[in-house]
Amino acid sequence: MTRDILHDGRDADDFTELEAGMVQVMRTIYDPEIPVPIWDLGLIYGWTIEDGDDGKDVSVKMTLTAPNCPAAETLPAEVEQGVNALDGVARASIDLVFVPSYSMEMLSEEARLTLGLM
Repeated sequence: MTRDILHDGRDADDFTELEAGMVQVMRTIYDPEIPVPIWDLGLIYGWTIEDGDDGKDVSVKMTLTAPNCPAAETLPAEVEQGVNALDGVARASIDLVFVPSYSMEMLSEEARLTLGLM
């Protein structure tokens, strides 16, 4: 199953139990320079979930606020560890991408409120 979950396409009602758990993990991970979870920043572009022999293989497509982001080594690792810890996940990997480029339009309404942009 492949899901492209762009900032304007997040519909929690459509998520499977595993996907909801992944979103929950991503809402606990913060960019160290911005007091907003990476999910609400719009850093998660989507994921692929495939059946493996010993559980689900998950690949998360994510970006950073900038290619030279100081958290480039830590944020993807946190996402990978968090998703790997979910029940039913055999392997999680991160596909770090920079196309499309990150922009402030990807912020959720909650993030905009937190950052005083509304």
